[in-house]
Amino acid sequence: MAFMPFIAAGDPDLATTGRLLEELSRSGADLIEVGFPYSDPIADGPVIQASYTRALNNRVKLKDIFTTIAGVSKKISAPLVGMVSYAIIFRHGVDAFVKEAQHSGFAGLIVPDLPGDEAAGFAKLMATQQMDLIQLIAPTTPPDRAAKILKQATGFVYCIAVAGTTGVRKELAPHLAEMLKSLRSQTTLPLAVGFGISAADQIEHLRGLADGVIVGSAIVKHLEALTGDLSKTDAVLRQIGEFTQSLAKAAHRQS
Repeated sequence: MAFMPFIAAGDPDLATTGRLLEELSRSGADLIEVGFPYSDPIADGPVIQASYTRALNNRVKLKDIFTTIAGVSKKISAPLVGMVSYAIIFRHGVDAFVKEAQHSGFAGLIVPDLPGDEAAGFAKLMATQQMDLIQLIAPTTPPDRAAKILKQATGFVYCIAVAGTTGVRKELAPHLAEMLKSLRSQTTLPLAVGFGISAADQIEHLRGLADGVIVGSAIVKHLEALTGDLSKTDAVLRQIGEFTQSLAKAAHRQS
């Protein structure tokens, strides 16, 4: 099973983001999601919202994110996928954003506020740059709409584990296994589960059902300690690396 951590670009600063990407890749991440800070994120809980706010307070610019990614992407083994609001893409210019994202080293994008069944045009543009458009499917997605979304999906399918926002949860939703089995019968794309995954036992429950797990809030929360005090950066990066190794080990364990 693949292990996919999430971080927000620019929290606490872009220099630390670059170091963190290297640490995550070194610690066993198979793919890393990089969130583009946005003032009104879709479906993100308080931990990731706070991370975005810290980055925005640092006046992180889009061009600086691309520069940081370009400087790191060739150094690490884990592919990078951007999590970005379509509002940011549209404001920058759709063609320009996709080309710059590809040039900097992103392998794909997740665009949570672009309806999956309305993404055909954007999916074609992504394909011209040999990038994947990862689609999200929630527990509340009706079957007919899920089928339309799957037609536009490439890379993998982001399976939202709960009807709610991101954040650490103690238990997985009881309906999740049924949803994954249904999606498995409709697509050959890998299924990755996110929203609420934070512990090795949760990963174990998904073995045989999912092909990957996405962990965000449980990692991002470590960065809160750096607010106003970057002297702790080395220690926090070590903590994140150790946490990543433990979850990656759980994900990679052979059944």
